[in-house]
Amino acid sequence: MSPRGVVAAGHPLSAEAGARILREGGNAVDAAVAAVLASFSLESALTGLGAGGFMIVGGPGVEPALIDFFVAAPGKGGHDLTEELIPVPVHFDETTTQVFNAGAASCGVPGTAAGLALALERHGSVPMAELTAPAARLAREGAPLNEQQAYVLRILEPIYTATPEAREIYAPEGRILRQGDIFRYPDLGDALDRYGADGAAALCSGEVPRQIEEYVVSRGGTLSAADFDAYEPIVREPVGASYRGRQLLTNPPPSAGGILVAYSLALLERMDGSGPVEIAAAMKAANEARDDEFAASLGQDGFARRFLNDRLGSTTHLAAIDSDGLCASVTCSNGTGSGMVVPGTGFHLNNMLGEEDLNPRGFHQSEPGERISSMMSPTLILEDGLVRAGLGSAGSNRIRSAVLQTTLNLLAGVDPQSAVDAPRIHLEAGLLQAEPGVEEAALARIEATGQEVFRWNQRNLFFGGVQIVTRDPDTGRLDGAGDPRRGGAVAYG
Repeated sequence: MSPRGVVAAGHPLSAEAGARILREGGNAVDAAVAAVLASFSLESALTGLGAGGFMIVGGPGVEPALIDFFVAAPGKGGHDLTEELIPVPVHFDETTTQVFNAGAASCGVPGTAAGLALALERHGSVPMAELTAPAARLAREGAPLNEQQAYVLRILEPIYTATPEAREIYAPEGRILRQGDIFRYPDLGDALDRYGADGAAALCSGEVPRQIEEYVVSRGGTLSAADFDAYEPIVREPVGASYRGRQLLTNPPPSAGGILVAYSLALLERMDGSGPVEIAAAMKAANEARDDEFAASLGQDGFARRFLNDRLGSTTHLAAIDSDGLCASVTCSNGTGSGMVVPGTGFHLNNMLGEEDLNPRGFHQSEPGERISSMMSPTLILEDGLVRAGLGSAGSNRIRSAVLQTTLNLLAGVDPQSAVDAPRIHLEAGLLQAEPGVEEAALARIEATGQEVFRWNQRNLFFGGVQIVTRDPDTGRLDGAGDPRRGGAVAYG
């Protein structure tokens, strides 16, 4: 029998959770929600109930739309910030370090529970309780950490052992969990059961937000029950770009990643090639466009259109697509996590207020309730109005470069897995970083312009984690790819 759909996710069991829903008659949005819920324990260092995200949905009879359930700035409870952010250097390898900030002062208002519920209400066909039950069981029974998740915990160990509550689930035997160890989070299982039975209100109002407020405020943060009460997911019109006869739809402002991907793709449409030299030039132009005015204007109505018109004259991630052509591409993130694991709630809170790249105006400058900017760029590729692919990436600042290059590979005609596996480059802070396998002659040409280049000796999750699902508009053939940099996998329903 032909598959009913395909799911690509950052963990094999996350992908299988979505594929099982497809086999039982659910659609792509049902499958995406099921996979996200499973990822809360399978990829708990990257996502969870304390996180935020975005889902873009499109397909036959469905006007493409972006559901924004990303993190918002807290402060509506009137509490003063009494502790500073806690800087934590994260060493991806011996030479590449990025500083993240954690602690109670880093916690924004999470949106995953509200956002997934809205996606299911708008597009789903399966009751939430049927999607939460397997994820809750997985959280209680646990699953062994794979190589990639163990690596994430190792490099984030200072955050995940910072509090007794975090140590209880991430270092239960006095050391951080390693590959093959079983990760269990019973509080998450209980929370998912409440979510399935009573909807988002069970986690976003009442006792749970009050517990979170007491925990966070007592440790110097400002996140409160009033912030939860004021939070709502937002449905937005995607930002678009055309490339070689296909249309790309992705995350609009106030997030920054999608508009920068669209801008880079439109620049490449005007160049003679799309190799490393041209990609580096497009990245440089996008970095230069992301100035103080850009950061200050992201929240203004119509900014995406003005930004693109002025310059051009025109305008863990997972994805699921079903045999009918409905596609959901969703990226969720907890940042690096804050270390604030609130007992009895199932929430490990995000650290988005401490992510430097998401706060270009400086830390704690956003008004209460204001969405934090993001690089997350869940994307659809359309051909003749039909969804050809859904993709996106994890990876902090590298999201936009990972999505851009994988999109270019895919539209060049290569298969999804080859598009994901291809070596990547990333330009940031004056340094071009290159994975092994990038054409040496191209790197030499880039260096000849005065650009400094750093050559990695192995692939690394530093360069993102792209997941792709595809559907051939002519034959209906389904395919997908998971990024080996982050343990990605594909499952068919």
